[in-house]
Amino acid sequence: MIRVLVQSSAIDVAAELDLHDAGGHGASASFIGRVRGDDVPAELFLDHHPALTGAGLAGLAHDAADRCKLAALTLIHRVGAMAPGDTIVLVLASSAHRAEALAACEYLIDRLKTDVMLWKRETFADGRVQWVEPREGDEIRAERWD
Repeated sequence: MIRVLVQSSAIDVAAELDLHDAGGHGASASFIGRVRGDDVPAELFLDHHPALTGAGLAGLAHDAADRCKLAALTLIHRVGAMAPGDTIVLVLASSAHRAEALAACEYLIDRLKTDVMLWKRETFADGRVQWVEPREGDEIRAERWD
């Protein structure tokens, strides 16, 4: 089962884990990405292209499931305004063995940073606003999966 969601509402990690793990898989791995709380903006806004962002995430999810022989995969990405501590992305991957589940999480996080249409805008307490530029390291991590 592959579930991919793009949503503006908060991600209920506990509920998603319960729903995902109902299959009793041999191994499950997870990644939870949050808005950092150290010397960061008062708000992080993720803008997206509704059709292309969803399609990009779905394509990566199916690729990860095929590559890593997953029994189940949940990929949820939040968009819109978020505060420090809010969950931005949740990956739950299950397979017969741990190596595949762990690799799927790493693959998805590495690739979605470069392959999916999402744009980050930070608003700071002093009123400054800036768009977040891609980091060189993101490209390097994504390329290792080619």
